[in-house]
Amino acid sequence: MPWFQRAQPAATSALLLRTFVQLTVFWGVFLFIVPPAIARVERSFALDFALPTQRAVAVGVFLVASALGLGSAWTMVTVGRGTPLPLDGPRELVARGPYAVVRNPMAVAGLAQGAGVGLWLGSWLVLAYVVAGGVLWHLFVRPAEEADLLATFGDAYRAYRARVPLWLPMRRRS
Repeated sequence: MPWFQRAQPAATSALLLRTFVQLTVFWGVFLFIVPPAIARVERSFALDFALPTQRAVAVGVFLVASALGLGSAWTMVTVGRGTPLPLDGPRELVARGPYAVVRNPMAVAGLAQGAGVGLWLGSWLVLAYVVAGGVLWHLFVRPAEEADLLATFGDAYRAYRARVPLWLPMRRRS
């Protein structure tokens, strides 16, 4: 599949630089350009909200989610020897760090960051944008990504998928 390719062998520093550029573009567009535009439209109709502690909660959610996203990206580079972008994906199956807890911690982090931005802006429509993004990722991107990982890593990915939940960390039953 042309959208899913393995990264060419490269120094960790080169992979980190490419990952930094990818994160800057994605975060810039999907967290700092689109949501404020949505919120401006919403404010013109007076549909936004304001709660006493929403900005403090928003900052906390955004910081924790950003740490998860950065930690996931670091793990993708150092363990997977690739970047989070499917066009430059990992050459090794990544099943450590945040990837040992949920299968796509970068998606979880991005959605939580979006929720933090929506709270900061007091925007119901931004929160709906985040939910829509999660649904679109789950229905369209995830199946293609998982098919690629299965084709690339075979039984190792099949075993990983069987033991690690997709969205929410779960306690293992003994």
